[in-house]
Amino acid sequence: MIVMRELDEKFMREAIRLSELAVLQGNEPFGAVLVKDGEIVYSNANQIYSATDPTFHAEAGLLRRFCAETQITDLQAYTLYSSCEPCFMCSGAMVWTKLGRLVYAASDIDLCELLGEQGSHASQIVFEHSHHKPEVTAGVLRDESLKILSGYFPHNQKG
Repeated sequence: MIVMRELDEKFMREAIRLSELAVLQGNEPFGAVLVKDGEIVYSNANQIYSATDPTFHAEAGLLRRFCAETQITDLQAYTLYSSCEPCFMCSGAMVWTKLGRLVYAASDIDLCELLGEQGSHASQIVFEHSHHKPEVTAGVLRDESLKILSGYFPHNQKG
């Protein structure tokens, strides 16, 4: 179990690094990493502003590009690491690609508290009502992710 936790933290650090990179590129602070067999196979930062695409969230953009480039659409053997709990749209993409496992840092509730909004566990709601339910691990390096989010959102509105 310790080995899994160490791997989760290693890959989450990369997702959080990508969330910082997203901000430097003029986007919102979200990052995602796709892993198979202990190796990063794809990564993505939020690109909603730089790509002029409000659906180009870190997770949905990663899944869209990875599947298109590899022609792989069944991701049961993959784990996706996200710096923040995925929204409804991104969670739906995880259902349709049959993602095996999702690991996230800060929750949607954490994010919504920063925004002064009411939050929910978006991914949990989607997965509970879907034909496919990835395994979920929440709160990995939560404080590190919250530091990035809380540094960004008091000064910026959510897209």
